[in-house]
Amino acid sequence: MKIVAITSCSTGIAHTYMAAENLEIAAKEKGYEIKVETQGSIGAENVLTAEDIAEADAVVIAASTTVNKDRFNGKRLVEVDVNEAINAGPNLLERSLTAPVFQNKVSDGEKLEAKQPAKGIYSHLMTGVSYMIPFVVAGGLCIALAFAFGGINAEGEIAQTINELGGIAMGLMWPILGGYVAFSIADRPGLVPGMVAGMVASGMNAGFLGALLGGFLAGYTILFLKKFLKLPAAFSGLLPVLILPILSVLIVGGIMKFVVGVPITAINEGIMNWLNSLTGINSVLLGLILGAMMAVDLAGPIGKAAYFFGVASLTNLAAGETSTIMAAVMVSGMVPPLAMALSSTVLGKQLYTNEEREAGKSAWVLGLSFISEGAIPFAAADPLRVLGSVTIGSALTGALSMLFNCGIAVPHGGFFVFLIPGAVSNVLFYIIALAVGTAVSGFLVTAVKLAGAKKREQA
Repeated sequence: MKIVAITSCSTGIAHTYMAAENLEIAAKEKGYEIKVETQGSIGAENVLTAEDIAEADAVVIAASTTVNKDRFNGKRLVEVDVNEAINAGPNLLERSLTAPVFQNKVSDGEKLEAKQPAKGIYSHLMTGVSYMIPFVVAGGLCIALAFAFGGINAEGEIAQTINELGGIAMGLMWPILGGYVAFSIADRPGLVPGMVAGMVASGMNAGFLGALLGGFLAGYTILFLKKFLKLPAAFSGLLPVLILPILSVLIVGGIMKFVVGVPITAINEGIMNWLNSLTGINSVLLGLILGAMMAVDLAGPIGKAAYFFGVASLTNLAAGETSTIMAAVMVSGMVPPLAMALSSTVLGKQLYTNEEREAGKSAWVLGLSFISEGAIPFAAADPLRVLGSVTIGSALTGALSMLFNCGIAVPHGGFFVFLIPGAVSNVLFYIIALAVGTAVSGFLVTAVKLAGAKKREQA
């Protein structure tokens, strides 16, 4: 049997490649031939050719973003979330061989109608976020580098130029978010109204919520217009290049400006003002909650919600400011893989298999890089002990980060961002918070695993 597959996750960093590796391992165990195309943050790799697809007996799409399926017409196809390929690769391959045949019989001019809005709000959201994150990371790091070259006020021509470039990249994140949410829903015609909606949201200070709502509004507006606008064949070419763009921009822009933009702006500003007012025990409690969310499902939907919350907190920062919320989110997300690395390679080697000890070595790097998914191999083998232990340490780290008033100016990068002057405030205490949470989780998971091993021996 020959199977072809595509894997893709929201950030395009970890889940994408872990899913691909697990599918390849599962295929090898079953004696199947497989080729996996990864659609990660650096673009498509190991791209499936027309010949690969023609020879395939089945297709697996494991993605939390929208993947174009047109090239798989006439093939048995199963489409699942990327986590299923990580957790149940062998079963997924077997399902693909008996999956329904994918048929896309519509003409090119009607492909918009083939899009399925019911695919899921989460999938559309993940598509938008996956395109947005590189803009936020690049912009935030440029601004941090500007502080490194020119001090807190980014003085000097080089620092000012870098700071301006960072500001441009950060300013593009809302149009990108809105545009690619709409793209996920309605394909290319959704890009124009979606990006316009994102720009309107940015201009009105409606932030993440405004851009997100604008993207959904734009996507479904395109689908509505495409369904009800019918032109003679001679004029059908005007629909995608003239009629849909102008009508959708006027409708979506008008609704954003005069109907939903104002209350969304008020909500966004209210949330930000409330967050900025948190001090003392209130901020510590928020850090505790965010830290626990980052670990409880290891960058799953709960962790992603906490991460988006942190990213949104970066958008209203003035020059030289850092976000305590984003800082708590990032450092908490680093704890799970670091704790499992500590336990499996230092504290309790005898409690782990050779494969887990090897995974522990990689987990050091993944943890320092803020890739929480590095703990997934351990959680899959022993979910209750591992998830319980790392959640406690992550929650503690988030609370300490808030208590120490640590802040960060970028949404990703992990420990390597700590080395950039100006990128992290109270960096020494930030490292202490990370070390404490990692140690607590590392010792805790080792202790509960040791207790479990002794119990089994006695039985």
